[in-house]
Amino acid sequence: MSKNKRILITGAAGFLGSHLCDRFIKEGFDVVGMDNLLTGNIKNIEHLFPLKEFEFYHHDITKYIHVAGDVDYILHFASPASPIDYLKMPIQTLKVGALGTHNVLGVALAKKARILVASTSEVYGDPLVHPQTEEYWGNVNPIGPRGVYDEAKRFLESITMAYHNFHGVETRMIRIFNTYGPRMRLDDGRALPTFMSQALRGEDVTVFGDGSQTRSFCYVDDLVEGIYRLLMSDYHMPVNIGNPAEITLKEFAEEVVELVGGNSKIVYEPLPKDDPKQRRPDITKAREILGWEPTIDRSEGLKLTLEYFKQHI
Repeated sequence: MSKNKRILITGAAGFLGSHLCDRFIKEGFDVVGMDNLLTGNIKNIEHLFPLKEFEFYHHDITKYIHVAGDVDYILHFASPASPIDYLKMPIQTLKVGALGTHNVLGVALAKKARILVASTSEVYGDPLVHPQTEEYWGNVNPIGPRGVYDEAKRFLESITMAYHNFHGVETRMIRIFNTYGPRMRLDDGRALPTFMSQALRGEDVTVFGDGSQTRSFCYVDDLVEGIYRLLMSDYHMPVNIGNPAEITLKEFAEEVVELVGGNSKIVYEPLPKDDPKQRRPDITKAREILGWEPTIDRSEGLKLTLEYFKQHI
């Protein structure tokens, strides 16, 4: 029998989940990947199937979860995560945040596993505080179109804290800011895949509003490092992980167009309802508690991402 530590990763076939499977196998873990493939892609983890350290459960975590044997750690990353997905699948998004999180916390309790849950900068809504610290409670419209995702993640944090306080489950909470890199879906509707796939096709690049709204983009390898450190830390309160280098979406679109080359022009469309005007993490806690900060600058990360997109366009 293997003596490796065993980790369950929900959302394993997704953008972040698949990178986490890679990282934990590299760290010597046995990985149990779980995904219902609603927004995940089996191709993201196909390269792991021949490995004895990897097993895959095709399962919807809003239903009862059974994993045989020991589980030492859990990473809960199952959820639609882009506006195009959660606007199309509002009920599933709420169910995975509520029922799915409840089920996964039940596994953590039963197996005495340490669990890290993936929350999001969306819990801050359209923030009135800038940059956003973990102490900020947010400005969220619970009945707006984005509420299905925002409130699912806010509930995820509440029930995780309840399991920590009431059942003594070892919990960790990450609030993820905009992240990009290989294995993003070209059609997932987020800024980078949209800009890059439009530019690669020679189409005009679509920016919503006047493009003055800001985002802070973190390369996926940096994020995975932050997740790894947080899981292995002793800190159970939420931690922002993201890149504090803030940029307007207009400037970001211009960077992508320049990198891709060609003749794409930037065109402007109306701003979606409740779209946040500013988004930038305060990463003081990550620096102090985890010794973490991003190391891959945007120009390098965009080049690596473009190589992937060129092969998949």
